Amino acid sequence: MRRRAFVAASAATLTVTLLPGCALVPVIPKRPAPTLSDAAGWVRHASGRYTVHLPRAEMGQNIATAFKQIACDELGAAWDSVEVQLMATTTIARVKATVGSDSVKDYALPLAQACATLRLALEAGSRDAVLQAQDLPPTALRAFSRNATWVGRAAPQVQGREIVTGQPLYAADIRRPGMLFGRVLRAPASPETPSRPGHFNEAAGHAVPGFVAVVTDKRLAQSNAQGLGIVAHTPGALDRIEAALAVDWLIDPVADTRSPALQIDLAPRLERGQLAHVARKGQLEEAAPWTVDMQLEVPLAAHSAIEPRAAVAEPRGKQMALWVGGQDPFYQRDVVARALGLNVDDVHVQAMRIGGAFGGKTLCTVELEAAVLAHTLRAPVKVQWTRKQELAQAFHRPPSSHRVRARLRDGKLTDWWHAFSTSHILFTGAAMPPWMQLAADFLGDAGVARGSTLPYDCTNQRVEYDLTRLTALTGPWRGLGAAPNLLAVESAIDECARASGMDALAFRLKHLSQPRLKAVLERVARDARWGSPLLRQENHLLRGRGLACGIYKGMSYAAAVADVEIDSRTGAARVARLWCAHDCGRMINPDQVRAQTEGNLVWCIGMMLVEELPFANGRVQASSFADAPIPRIADIGAMEITLIDSPEPSTGAGETAMVAGAGAIANALRDAAGHRFNRVPVRASDILQALRR
Repeated sequence: MRRRAFVAASAATLTVTLLPGCALVPVIPKRPAPTLSDAAGWVRHASGRYTVHLPRAEMGQNIATAFKQIACDELGAAWDSVEVQLMATTTIARVKATVGSDSVKDYALPLAQACATLRLALEAGSRDAVLQAQDLPPTALRAFSRNATWVGRAAPQVQGREIVTGQPLYAADIRRPGMLFGRVLRAPASPETPSRPGHFNEAAGHAVPGFVAVVTDKRLAQSNAQGLGIVAHTPGALDRIEAALAVDWLIDPVADTRSPALQIDLAPRLERGQLAHVARKGQLEEAAPWTVDMQLEVPLAAHSAIEPRAAVAEPRGKQMALWVGGQDPFYQRDVVARALGLNVDDVHVQAMRIGGAFGGKTLCTVELEAAVLAHTLRAPVKVQWTRKQELAQAFHRPPSSHRVRARLRDGKLTDWWHAFSTSHILFTGAAMPPWMQLAADFLGDAGVARGSTLPYDCTNQRVEYDLTRLTALTGPWRGLGAAPNLLAVESAIDECARASGMDALAFRLKHLSQPRLKAVLERVARDARWGSPLLRQENHLLRGRGLACGIYKGMSYAAAVADVEIDSRTGAARVARLWCAHDCGRMINPDQVRAQTEGNLVWCIGMMLVEELPFANGRVQASSFADAPIPRIADIGAMEITLIDSPEPSTGAGETAMVAGAGAIANALRDAAGHRFNRVPVRASDILQALRR
């Protein structure tokens, strides 16, 4: 069957099978674009005070503060007269998941238009209960004028005082009368591997003080892992009950016992011929020798949010109320309603502040566990995952294997070939059964391909990739494919500059025609005094400097310079200083853009020097941050962030700096050690081996 015919047939199959209530098909997230009609419901007025119902999840990006700034400017209201309430499925129309750094880009304008409509109506003496928001142009809106009072400036952080004084803001903080505490036990295996509880000592569990119930329910399945629920009067009893039950888990043989790195290894795929998906189709001159031929291996990595996910569910007659810390409360509502056999209007979900998500809290996991336990016991139940559960049961950044070849003629980039092999991101196996993922695979995975297209001028360019469903669950991780893809791109571009005998900055500028990308690159070079002498060796310290840049989702721009230090005695590497120039268009709150940029750069340090999730024998081999570490304060050098004050429309800041930070560190390590490392994270042993060559 030809590819085009297969795609058409697959689409037809999906159209037939994706029917409401079909038990064979998972609940599909709905991702509607925001409309003016929706926005009219985000802002309310009563007795001289205003309420903004946040249409996005608040997960530390401080969108609540930014949207309050817009509302205050557009309403002409005092700061203290506007209250922000987090999203609830009962107060606003459905909105899509908070993903993709698109909250300001897609929601700021309709919010401002709705606020302006309300202000004009109040000024005209209207007392209508329902208003239709007017489609006012940005030039007619106060919030986007240069005379705005709040937008474009720092502002008091919504919930800031509550955070530092330890007030209840998160799902785990919820307390309900008569609340019980639950946990769903699962086999020590990846949820992708079929498993279920065998024998367990229920009598021993009953004997533990605080024991309430053991719950066996088919609805406690996650992927292919059937769970066993336990409920107690106190959270401290859960560990003791789990130990007393001593569950004998039945685990099917692992389909592929190789490591994730071997499962996605690129080399054998290239030997078999062309890869399955083409992100950029170009004709390359195969016979001519390549100037640069580089490989890069990126391992599995966890999201490592400081807050383990939690949810509270409370039965209310035929209805169910939930308090969640997820990125898509409407999707979680739909999943719970399907599982419990309820109408979606009978499931009420209140979003709470999220203590970090980074793409990892988009599914319905702990929320369904809490709902099933509460529905079974007819009592409120809180479920909070342990760190071990977060690592073992969540999805993670997929590993990827890259090969980049480039050809230069007279110092000019003429041919570029980037091939890579990885696992799924948007069509994640954590949510899709294999048959459904196979059909979706024919269309490729835009999350996997993100950032893989070369931002530089090149006559011929080809980008292709393969996808493999792994034993380990994979999915969206901050920046999706942009972080590993642009790390490979910027590393290879640096090698091209070296091969041409040109300075890394000059080579990039020679091949850039995108003015905003050139602007951030030139700015960060000025800030870091690129080209000034660097003390390369001092006693046992070796120093290096690197530069990188990139475009995020075709809309936001970042460039970075990194200074690294290597201890030649131990091989230990440290990022001493990072500079970053960042352009995400018009900024609502520069302080929060700066904070997001700093956070991205810390992730880049982790990606290059620290983070890897061990996985072997069909399961994650880590139970804490000791086994899967993240960067610590001592790992973070000084940072200098320059935010470009751009008149362009607002785009995204939540993930943008991922396109530049890791590449800059990689190139600085190359400069310091005189060796291109082809695997991350770069360990001290790798550096010592390179120095001894």
